[in-house]
Amino acid sequence: MFYALLVAFGLCAGVTTLLFGFGGGFFAVPLLYALLVTSQEAGSLASEHAMQIAVATSAAVMVISSALASWRHHRAGSLQWDLVRRLVPGISLGALLGAAAALWLNSDWLRWLFIAYLVASLLDAWLRPGFVATSHSQVHPLSRGQAALVGVPIGAVAALLGVGGSVMTVPLMRRRGASMLTATAMANPLSLPMALVAMLTYALLPQAQLALGAGYLGLVNLYAGAALVAGAWLGMALAAPLVGRINDTLHARAYLILLGGVLLTMLGVRA
Repeated sequence: MFYALLVAFGLCAGVTTLLFGFGGGFFAVPLLYALLVTSQEAGSLASEHAMQIAVATSAAVMVISSALASWRHHRAGSLQWDLVRRLVPGISLGALLGAAAALWLNSDWLRWLFIAYLVASLLDAWLRPGFVATSHSQVHPLSRGQAALVGVPIGAVAALLGVGGSVMTVPLMRRRGASMLTATAMANPLSLPMALVAMLTYALLPQAQLALGAGYLGLVNLYAGAALVAGAWLGMALAAPLVGRINDTLHARAYLILLGGVLLTMLGVRA
């Protein structure tokens, strides 16, 4: 039942990764946190570090899901690689800093940071003009200096919370004139360097070696990750015909509704 549920949620994550650029973290982190808290004995290592394990496993899943989604969007012609390349160095550096910081934070504090991040993202998108409706006749590119300035915090927050960078990169691109198709497509290759750096940090740094038992590489739960990846692959295959066919304003509103659903899920989880 545990792994069947992970495959089912992985399917949902695959759909949202391809259509919304989520990278799977918004489904994987709350789900894994809830499953670990409810299935492990109180006081066990896995229970005490449930949020770190969820974040680490989410990062590992995003490496594969973001790569697959990037390839699909590349084939569909919806990626602007010149914009992606400028943001990658800053995001990679930020991811290293964010993942290292997560190893030292209390699991419950990490959960509340995740919740605060979601609330801030929703309020910003609803209250500040330029997200739900925008002119997307031309995307205004970032200079190298601007890309470095925004890339580091995007990578740090995304790796710290295991959510991918879409909640920061999608609004950023949106307010620079990008359509939802372009903005969500670019979120996938931009999540890839963050996820890779974060996964290696959570798997290999000495602070991540907690003797959690078989099926773990550092803080990464390999079995749970494999189940989520299998579901994500199927979800992307099912969602592929919808790429580029969703109305732009509807696409933006659906993005915010999904964020709200994840927020309610995370608020309902109790350690």
